[in-house]
Amino acid sequence: MKKKIFTVSQKNKGQRLDKFLAKKNKELSRSYLQKLINNDKVLVNGQEVQNSYTMSTGDEVVLTILPAKEPELQPRHMELKVIYEDKDIIVLNKKAGTIVHPVPGNYENTLVNGLLAYVDNLSGIGGVKRPGIVHRLDKNTSGVLVVAKNDKSHKNLVNQFKERKVKKIYYTVVDGRLPYKSGKIDAPIGRDAGNRTKMAVTKKNSKRAVTLFTVKEFLNGYTFLRVELKTGRTHQIRVHFSHIGYPVIGDKRYSNGKSTPVVKRQLLHAYKLGIYHPESGEWQEFTADIPADLKNFIKEQRKKV
Repeated sequence: MKKKIFTVSQKNKGQRLDKFLAKKNKELSRSYLQKLINNDKVLVNGQEVQNSYTMSTGDEVVLTILPAKEPELQPRHMELKVIYEDKDIIVLNKKAGTIVHPVPGNYENTLVNGLLAYVDNLSGIGGVKRPGIVHRLDKNTSGVLVVAKNDKSHKNLVNQFKERKVKKIYYTVVDGRLPYKSGKIDAPIGRDAGNRTKMAVTKKNSKRAVTLFTVKEFLNGYTFLRVELKTGRTHQIRVHFSHIGYPVIGDKRYSNGKSTPVVKRQLLHAYKLGIYHPESGEWQEFTADIPADLKNFIKEQRKKV
């Protein structure tokens, strides 16, 4: 348990308590600080107050930071393909078939379990079930994933994703021959009204989603694409290409009944991720080699052209 004491100056007079603490503790998220206030771990002049308390000059604020809860998850040794690592982040090449964080029915065979066995320190902001997890890739999507090793890095990276400062490049193969060599899909995505476990292009309760694409190669009835995400909606690439009638091959959920070749997963690979390093501020780009199943599929289709 750690205590911090602050005295409110004239320039901070009139600020909300939670905003004041967020500025004084940049390594902690505002939502976490609000929880501390609500749980009486913040006292102003010895009194319990609310998040909206307005600061006065001379107020003494005592903040009690609770130790992070020990993860309930068990470490599990697994093969991790580490692209880059330092004291702040780990960048991985996630293999297809690996779930990023625990979900009901699977609390033992996730990337988080592997990370807990690999490294001692991970950011706790994501909660005990998602330590270090800043963003995610679907179970059957392979490629670059960045993980935060401390809370400061986690907060910085989350903000970069939220403010669309990151670069996200994917490779995929879609069913059918696209009639154009490049383009943009700008269509809002929200929950599918007919199936809440799926996403869909819809105007109701949705958010803007923008996907750019360039054809790398026309294959035997398929199109090999380079895709850049300008937003980060759930299943965005899969939903957008299904919406225009060219679903990602192997994607059973969004294929709309269209026949797909016999592949074990949707052939979608997060090839490149660009971020500003959370500590140095330096722009860095990381790439993950195209996996064998995607390479082999493209080779086989070339033979048939």
